[in-house]
Amino acid sequence: MARSDRLFDILTLLRDGTVHTAQSLAQKTGVSPRTLYRDMDSLAASGVPVTGTRGTGYQLAALITLPPLSLTTAELEALELGLAIAAEVADPQMRAAANTLADKLDAVLPQTAVAQADAWKFAASAFADSARGLSHIPTLRAAIKARQKLRITYTSREGTVTSRTIRPLHLEYWSRIWTLTAWCEWRSAHRVFRLDLINTAEALPELFNDEPGKALADYTP
Repeated sequence: MARSDRLFDILTLLRDGTVHTAQSLAQKTGVSPRTLYRDMDSLAASGVPVTGTRGTGYQLAALITLPPLSLTTAELEALELGLAIAAEVADPQMRAAANTLADKLDAVLPQTAVAQADAWKFAASAFADSARGLSHIPTLRAAIKARQKLRITYTSREGTVTSRTIRPLHLEYWSRIWTLTAWCEWRSAHRVFRLDLINTAEALPELFNDEPGKALADYTP
């Protein structure tokens, strides 16, 4: 398994907000505890709000406060997204500015809400292609708001391309990795899709209502 895929799996496990021991995370991702510790250090260094220690377990914390401003999660996501986009452009001055701005934010944000120095540089290494899916965000957000079905083409980790009809339910941002939680009609189950692996996203004329077992509230990570 590629390291970026394993880091994504760890984030998926942690998204339930509970404390997970290093041993359980290592078993579920198929690595040694020593490798798991390195993965957790890497996630923390790339800006993921992981709290905990090697002896007590790990969990995700909320990102909310930027002194002297109070930010909502969506506002902080927008701020981080802007930096992520700027860090991907070809202009070396813009890339450098994005990294120095990230460093300045690191100096004022709470420890649980920011990366250590060079966080954006590491994030580019860990999830190098994460910006590929950013163009789908307007379509996905509009479909979630309108309760409108989508047809997407998706490339699996093994390289298999599939076409699926989905009910988009929720977008989330995990330190430069955007994910879409949806009900997949092809699999008849909830699925979490990485936006960087979505090739196309087309809004369909069919709308949907929440049905028992298919709503966001029914999703269990």
